[in-house]
Amino acid sequence: MKLYSPLFQSRFLLIIVIISATVASLIHFPELISLFVTYEPFSLFPGMKPQDVGFEIGFTFISLLILFAVNALIFRFGTKGMKTGVGRIAFSFVVTWILSSGLGRFFIYLHQHFDIPAIDALAHHYLHPLRDFIITCIVTGSCYIIYLVRRQQSYQLENEQLRAENLQNQYEALKNQLNPHMLFNSLNTLRSLVRESQDKAQEYIQELSRVLRYTLQGNDTQKVPLSGEMEFVNAYIFLQLMRYEDNLRFEIRVDEQLRDKQVPPMAVQLLIENAIKHNEISNRRPLVITIRTEGGEWLSVCNRIQPKMTGESTTGIGLANLNKRYELLFQQQIVVEKTGDVFCVKIPLL
Repeated sequence: MKLYSPLFQSRFLLIIVIISATVASLIHFPELISLFVTYEPFSLFPGMKPQDVGFEIGFTFISLLILFAVNALIFRFGTKGMKTGVGRIAFSFVVTWILSSGLGRFFIYLHQHFDIPAIDALAHHYLHPLRDFIITCIVTGSCYIIYLVRRQQSYQLENEQLRAENLQNQYEALKNQLNPHMLFNSLNTLRSLVRESQDKAQEYIQELSRVLRYTLQGNDTQKVPLSGEMEFVNAYIFLQLMRYEDNLRFEIRVDEQLRDKQVPPMAVQLLIENAIKHNEISNRRPLVITIRTEGGEWLSVCNRIQPKMTGESTTGIGLANLNKRYELLFQQQIVVEKTGDVFCVKIPLL
């Protein structure tokens, strides 16, 4: 049988060794005190020598380690989902008491036949049953406490695993909403371009394939380098400029030293799409979108507020989706600012 238990893991082994050494010393505390009594008639253990006490403490220490090891098998700490009830605790108590008594007799046998140093005083022998009971209570109680601690740790680990899986599932659901949303908008743009110019439509399809390739590659990652995201953004901007031409302009000021910072995939693209969707873009009112890094910790996407004359329905994905992704994965939030007629969204650089 494989003896897998917390007793053989460094932290629990250290605890057991400390308990065993402490109990072995305290259980022989009367003998230790008697070593300092020099007047023989007042000694409870006449003729006792320091080496006798040392061997008694050492054998008790080894016996405690053996008892803990046996209880590790009884409680079966390493078995997942193992439950311990009153019956198992009672069984542990009886076995430990019998084994403790047997080990004590074995030590007496060694003393009598192999001259192992030991205490021969009558008072010492009278104390043996009480000591066996105390040792049994300590070992069984300690093992039950270890079982409770292990069970609590197991519950906490399972809860953390379930929480992580839940967060991952929520993240995947949010991310899977983005790709169809962007594809729907892109196809609408392509339909318009086909009517205007087939050459532009073909070029648009080529760039669109690059954009979609990036979105597919980003499905397996939670964050990407800012440099990779900006390459994708440039391809996406190309698609938008083909549609809006001079009516849409971009000002990009991204610090090259921040290229290794991380952002969620398609985060910057989503902010650009949000600005385009909710603002008027025309010869009368061209839209300028500014993308810049701020303070080494933020990237902002800003535009002048130019409400459309006709309202456009929204799916509610946009900023709420991005903010939720940041909360789930990185415990951070995006910042939305509206100053006068300028609208800005800032996302943390990870």
